[in-house]
Amino acid sequence: MELEISDYIEQVYENRRDAFRKLFETVQENLPPGFEAVMQYTMPNFVVPKSIYPNGYHCSPEEPLPFIGVAAQKNHLSLYHMGIYAKPELLDWFVSEYPKHMTTKLNMGKSCIRFSNAKKVPYALIAELVSKMTVDDWIECYEKQLKKA
Repeated sequence: MELEISDYIEQVYENRRDAFRKLFETVQENLPPGFEAVMQYTMPNFVVPKSIYPNGYHCSPEEPLPFIGVAAQKNHLSLYHMGIYAKPELLDWFVSEYPKHMTTKLNMGKSCIRFSNAKKVPYALIAELVSKMTVDDWIECYEKQLKKA
């Protein structure tokens, strides 16, 4: 049986569950229309549904195109934002805005933003970040990256 998003949230450690739920809801409430919340790659993901982008994800064409994932890892909460990986100006904006919202050092990889302290998640900044790319923007950016490969 496949895990549902609500089941995933209930399995998050109790000391981080409320923060994770708020992170998930912040993304869900601030994404432009057209993205869909699904379980993908063992975590909640916001994807471009196949009804909008039938090509799917190039690595697994039967899968919808991923955009943002949220996960509760052993030592942190994670937000995976493919747009900051694919669009340098969005990454630059986020990196420059982060210190205006947080006193802690930014902890991130190519597309992953990690929050070690569940009590210190910049929800307003995340809300603004996820609102910056529409479905059409993401598809255009994604296809440009594919042509480079």
